[in-house]
Amino acid sequence: MFEYFHSWYKRYFTDPQASLLVVLLIASFLIIFYMGGMLAPFFAALIIAYMLEGSISFLENKNLPRLLAVNLVFLLFMTFLIFLVVVLLPILSRQTSQFFQELPGMINNGQGLLMKLPQQYPDIFTEEAITQVIVASRTAISAVGQTILSFSLSSIPVIITVLVYLILVPLMIFFILKDKKDIMNWLARFLPSEKNLILSLWEEMDSQIGNYIRGKVYEIIIVYLAAYLLFRIFGLNYASLLAIVVGLSVIIPYIGATFVTIPIALVAYFQWGIGSDFYWLVIWYFVLQILDGNALVPILVGDVVKLHPIAIIVSILVFGGLWGFWGVFFAIPLATLVKALIYAWPTNTTTGEPELRSDG
Repeated sequence: MFEYFHSWYKRYFTDPQASLLVVLLIASFLIIFYMGGMLAPFFAALIIAYMLEGSISFLENKNLPRLLAVNLVFLLFMTFLIFLVVVLLPILSRQTSQFFQELPGMINNGQGLLMKLPQQYPDIFTEEAITQVIVASRTAISAVGQTILSFSLSSIPVIITVLVYLILVPLMIFFILKDKKDIMNWLARFLPSEKNLILSLWEEMDSQIGNYIRGKVYEIIIVYLAAYLLFRIFGLNYASLLAIVVGLSVIIPYIGATFVTIPIALVAYFQWGIGSDFYWLVIWYFVLQILDGNALVPILVGDVVKLHPIAIIVSILVFGGLWGFWGVFFAIPLATLVKALIYAWPTNTTTGEPELRSDG
């Protein structure tokens, strides 16, 4: 057994670059895991700056000076941020408050419908089972309501946190974009001269992760606008709130689209009942989901999502459990990073074992 592990260690960890990569990965994991909350504004600024870098590079390729490109892209970003805070956020806050005010009435109507099931289908449903479902539903809804109330803007810590993000994050984004070259040169000083493995892996993942992040942001915006237009045409209540939920649901493949369908169907049912408006809304909503999965995702995200569905779901569970929302958002590129790391890992073939190669 000892000889087996010794041979395995010599095969995969005797390369100095591989050892360096292990140290960097472990250090990055520990920093994010233990200091993620403290450094959250910096990480948010770093991620947003990374997303904006694609637009800056595009303008640079059009012979625009980098400083001018940075100022232009940053100005557009701040305009979008002001729109979110001044226009969209108050609408969402108002509709969320209205939704929770009307929620007890919806629950009572739903409870009345559920209690009729044992009479209509006595062989399938029992009163005890329906009562348990109603109690569990009320408990879950109450927990969600308390969670939302805990994040109320009337809380002083929440106000301070919002101000920190609104002031510090844009400021850090600007300087990260403006001084990118100087920052990269400073970081390179801490790496050894032999870093071909790290550079090749970074070049591969930079393309894939960059395309994924920018593609996902575009997908969220497009799906939100399409859902909002659909809900407004049908006159569905809470159109802005539900459209935001639909847009954010694309972050979680398979699972998000399934769960977000439930509140949309419930709101439509309590507003119109079972009728033509309800059926047409559900049909067009499923058309939107089909177009998103079969047209938008291949165009915007491309090869990054060519992972097995089980790998995607497991990565969402693992990284989401470690880092919450950001873990879920980056689950697919992180899974792709793990896959690329496995294929690119250097091996010592002097042990007589076949070398692991990438199959593309």
